[in-house]
Amino acid sequence: MPMPPLNSVIHRAFENQAPKACTDPLMGGLGKSRLGIMLLVFACWSGRAHGLDVRVWNDSQGRAIHATMIRADTGNVTLKLNDGREVPYPLAKLSEADRSYVETARGQSTDRASSTQAKSDDPSGVATFESEWPGLVRFAEDPEIATLEEDAGKKRFVYESANYRYLCDVRLSQSVVKGFAVMFEATRLYCRSLPLCLNGGDKTDGKLQILLFEKQEDYASAGGPDGTAGVFISQKHAVLVPLTSLGVRPVGNGYMLDRDKSSKTLPHELAHQLTPIPYFKSGGWFTEGLAEYIGNTPYRAGTYTVRNNQRALVEYVTGYGSKQMGGRALGKKISLMDLKSFMLQEYSSFTSDPQRSYGCGLLLTIYFLHMDGEGDGARIKKFLKSLAAGKPTEESFALLLDGRTYEQLEKEITKAWSKNGVDLSFGKAPSKS
Repeated sequence: MPMPPLNSVIHRAFENQAPKACTDPLMGGLGKSRLGIMLLVFACWSGRAHGLDVRVWNDSQGRAIHATMIRADTGNVTLKLNDGREVPYPLAKLSEADRSYVETARGQSTDRASSTQAKSDDPSGVATFESEWPGLVRFAEDPEIATLEEDAGKKRFVYESANYRYLCDVRLSQSVVKGFAVMFEATRLYCRSLPLCLNGGDKTDGKLQILLFEKQEDYASAGGPDGTAGVFISQKHAVLVPLTSLGVRPVGNGYMLDRDKSSKTLPHELAHQLTPIPYFKSGGWFTEGLAEYIGNTPYRAGTYTVRNNQRALVEYVTGYGSKQMGGRALGKKISLMDLKSFMLQEYSSFTSDPQRSYGCGLLLTIYFLHMDGEGDGARIKKFLKSLAAGKPTEESFALLLDGRTYEQLEKEITKAWSKNGVDLSFGKAPSKS
């Protein structure tokens, strides 16, 4: 069902309020002492909040209403009015003080360490579709690093962490081994903490496999496609990545971490490795979009900062990423083929224009996870559940559309991204002959 027109109810509520004589935008009958304790803690950055106090909200014209904050995303805050109605309202139309309040509230998401993140109703530790969206994912455990083999003559170097085995044809320094181990385990934890049932990943001899190559030609000989920075090969149950794609630099006979280089390729491919096989029937837009979402969420030293990650993700799509560390560079005015053709195209067609396809796949993935409907990802979760159950692809897409035509969905997506500073337009669908 299409999202109702935004804010008409709240606009009327603001318009029915007399202008305040008080110059303090938050002092309309509320004491400073009460304002000082109005702190909101979210369990997750886009989740629901319960038991919150009614407060005064002011729009950019100084008009005020009393309402309760229910949830917020990067573009809207949902307010509960005194008559019980819940209505979304653009953050851009609120007063500066209220925008700051919302950002502070979102920033106070409870930081949950790895032991908490992994808990769910699923005994495997994978978050279910009913789990909350994480605000912070921190791997704080011992990665259980082990060096199994270092044979320079055979160019065979084997290292392990708790859940991964990585084979390389060149020696890695201990700092690289540890840095990779923490990244592998943190990425696995991040994937398993998302409420998308990412329970894929076939292990070989008890470990997920990663093959690292010093030279691009050796990567290609092992099955890495030309022009790629990494690949997950499902038949081998393994991720293949050349070291040139990772944040390392050669030093003597081995490699060390290079903080000035991006290592986003590896989390991207690890996400593919952990994605359930049925999800790949969704098409490249989602499987690549999800991998882009995971790989470009801000990461540092075992921690993924998920709350407020949309700013970094949009920068990655529209520009060249944070600190010039890579991106799709599509600009903020993006044109795309018609939505139906884009979502249903063959994978070979999807990858023929990788910058646009991967970037727009990420924008669509963000939309369905955080902007569609109530902003809770309900439709895409039904879509994924259907795929996982082995239902026909057409039947699964019907759940995602939820009674909308592709043309109607195009308008909703364009409108949602327009409010977030991106002009995304779709081409005309091919005529039926």
